[in-house]
Amino acid sequence: MKSFIAIVIVGLFFVLALLFGAKNEQIVTVSYFVAEGQYRLPVVLAVVFLAGFIISWLFAAYYIVKLKMVLRKRNKTIAQLTDKVAEPVAVTAQDTAA
Repeated sequence: MKSFIAIVIVGLFFVLALLFGAKNEQIVTVSYFVAEGQYRLPVVLAVVFLAGFIISWLFAAYYIVKLKMVLRKRNKTIAQLTDKVAEPVAVTAQDTAA
């Protein structure tokens, strides 16, 4: 549910950026490493916003998957230790004599 709300908020920000850009129909010059281009401001804003969102999402997904893998490994370790503790210990005649 939290992720759905976050996606809705990000979508609203994207729409807000598009509305802002629609009111500003200026042509801007974007310089690349080897080239240069002229684009409308709403297009530049949308591309930069989406690129930032996708890069942030990729980093977040990497850390979430990493944490889930650690959690799965620790849960297996806990299950193994719980099984060892739960096993009955066999009592021998030597143990009772001491």
